[in-house]
Amino acid sequence: MDAPIRTIDDLRAEIFRLKGEEKVKSVALGQRFRNPSALFSTLMTLFPKPTNADGTKSAGFFEQDIVGLISRFILPFALNKTIFKNSNFIIKTLVGLVSQKASHFITEDNLVGIWDKVTSFFKSKTKEEPPIHKGVPPLSETY
Repeated sequence: MDAPIRTIDDLRAEIFRLKGEEKVKSVALGQRFRNPSALFSTLMTLFPKPTNADGTKSAGFFEQDIVGLISRFILPFALNKTIFKNSNFIIKTLVGLVSQKASHFITEDNLVGIWDKVTSFFKSKTKEEPPIHKGVPPLSETY
């Protein structure tokens, strides 16, 4: 809308212009959905390929290792079935989106590191001390 509408003639001219613009856009939209390949390319524009910091295209979904890929499905499912069990649709959707983003930080290296820390913690707590036998003197090394 370039010029302000002041009279009825200005309004009619603007309506006529908008109807012409509508016809042009409907033809363009029809061209985008005229065959399956055009439809597929239109749908693929909704999912842009990610780029790295240097401008090159990255692998996208498959840039993670197998643990990261599995966590993209397990993490939202587990959260929605346990913590957010009685939540509404919007909360579950937000949990799914946030956990999808959080799954990028879950890698095989991180998981192995956490597992090593947990096992070393329990190993340090359960170090075996020599048994104490009451009434029996310990064996000496020299006889």
